[in-house]
Amino acid sequence: MPDAPIGFIGLGIMGLPMARNLMKAGFPVVCYNRTSSTAQALAAEGAKAAGSPKEVAEACPIVITMVTDSPDVEAVALGPKGIVEGIRRDGVHIDMSTISPSVTRKIAARLKEKGAHMLDAPVSGGSWGAQSGTLSIMVGGDAAVFQRCLPVFKGMGQSIVHVGGNGMGQVTKLVNQILVAGTMNAVAEALVFAAKSGADLEKTIEAVKGGAAGSWQLQNLGPRVIKGDFAPGFMVKLQQKDLRIILDSAGEMHVPLPGTSLVHQLFASLEAAGFGDEGTQALAKAHERLAGVEARVKG
Repeated sequence: MPDAPIGFIGLGIMGLPMARNLMKAGFPVVCYNRTSSTAQALAAEGAKAAGSPKEVAEACPIVITMVTDSPDVEAVALGPKGIVEGIRRDGVHIDMSTISPSVTRKIAARLKEKGAHMLDAPVSGGSWGAQSGTLSIMVGGDAAVFQRCLPVFKGMGQSIVHVGGNGMGQVTKLVNQILVAGTMNAVAEALVFAAKSGADLEKTIEAVKGGAAGSWQLQNLGPRVIKGDFAPGFMVKLQQKDLRIILDSAGEMHVPLPGTSLVHQLFASLEAAGFGDEGTQALAKAHERLAGVEARVKG
């Protein structure tokens, strides 16, 4: 498998380290990025830069996309000089973005008409997981195609689970994002409560993180909040994009999500205040403004 070139489209905060990890795993990589300088930089490390998604698909039996939103994936896959124009018969498009399940199924249907396949394989773990190759990957699509691509997934992640047919990878990722956003909201709210109460924030986190209240967000993002570190592992504006997809999908199914709706509004207040490019731990700022206190360690 490492002899076959892997196409990679979208070299942003997540895509670039993921492509690098594939190269470290021994896969030749053919890349494309809208900002061509990023693709050229990866080419300087040993990849081959292509001029369009179509060129990537013509050169590679497997093409990965990691871009921002549903319209971006649709344009790269189905637009002019898109993947669908160049993909080989029995080729595979793996979309690792987080997008709408219905858009995923639309792309999969178009590729099937060309005799090709699609796997939707969104990831969790943020930029840290992308850099370390420890992403969690949830995959929808044909089980045999998943098995064929498993060595590729192993080059980028650790927890890799096939969750069903096309679209179910995206559904599972949306479940993940409901949990992530809700948990981050609880962490932010709890730290603001602790700060207002005069608690030692470092000792509070240490005391509760090993018990039933423990979570990845508390252990990894809680300390960043109290130190005033809001650098992004995953940006507020991208979390908001995911929450919009969740609420749109829930609306289609007539499923009420009151907690998720509240978190969506709190993140909206951060975007309105100019914090859209900060990490999701900036959710604490929304609660701080409501409570009139900052949850920070002294000194």
